[in-house]
Amino acid sequence: MDRRDQDDWARQRKRAIAAHAADQRQRSAAEARQAVALIASFVATAHEQGIAAHRLVARPHRGWGHYRTGLHGWYLKSDHSLAVGTDGNLYLLTVLPSLRARMAGVQLTPAQPRLVIGAGGRDGESIPLAVLLERRLSDAGAQLP
Repeated sequence: MDRRDQDDWARQRKRAIAAHAADQRQRSAAEARQAVALIASFVATAHEQGIAAHRLVARPHRGWGHYRTGLHGWYLKSDHSLAVGTDGNLYLLTVLPSLRARMAGVQLTPAQPRLVIGAGGRDGESIPLAVLLERRLSDAGAQLP
C-alpha cells in the first residue's frame, strides 16, 4: 500500500468513525426524549393520584450514612439509589463519601434518562425505565395512563 492509499484509507476511516459517533448521538438523544416523556407522565400521574413525594437523600458508594440533597421525589429502586424528582429529573443517589457533604449536603446533577436502567453495567442487572415507573405507581395504587 503506497502513501496515497494509506491517506485515503485513513480519511475513510475517520469519516466512518465520525458518522458512527453522530448516529450514536442521535440514537441517544431520541432515547432520552422518550425517557423524559415517560418520566413526565409519571410525575403528572403521581401528582394527580396524590402520591406523596419524599425528601431524597444520597448515600455513599461505600460506607454508611446519608447526605441531604434538598430534593423531593420518588425512589424508583428499593435500595434508594435512583429517584425521580418532583422537578421531573432522574437522579442517581449514590455519591463519593465526603465529610464536607455529610455536614453541608450534596448538590446532585440530573442524570440523562435512558429507557433501560443499568444497561451495559457489569452486574447484568438492567430493567426498563417504564417497568420501574409502573412498579412505583402500582406500589402506591396508581398506574400510568
